[in-house]
Amino acid sequence: MARLKRGMVVDVDLNPTKGSETGKIRPCIIVTNNTYNERVPVIQVVPITEWNSKKARIRTNIEINPSTFNGLTKKSIADCLQTRPIDRRYRLRQIRGKLESEIMLEIDEALKIVFAL
Repeated sequence: MARLKRGMVVDVDLNPTKGSETGKIRPCIIVTNNTYNERVPVIQVVPITEWNSKKARIRTNIEINPSTFNGLTKKSIADCLQTRPIDRRYRLRQIRGKLESEIMLEIDEALKIVFAL
């Protein structure tokens, strides 16, 4: 498998889940830095979910339009509140693409809000 880089959009199996956690096999964004991505099996991802107007109003949800660059096929939301660690050896399914740098800057800002940085 290719080297994982921050900002890549990858399909991840998020099951099993409990309560209100985001589940299923779905696209996610790698948000850990590239040093961790190369050296440790556990990386941090932000799940991507289907866009709707209610989700779009949440400050820490970032809208993403589909493109051949990011590999998404429909308008989506990066749900930065649902950030979670995954063991890439067991949960990673495939690489779709990479997010545009402008979207990653928005995700960085949302993560600062979520984690009070």
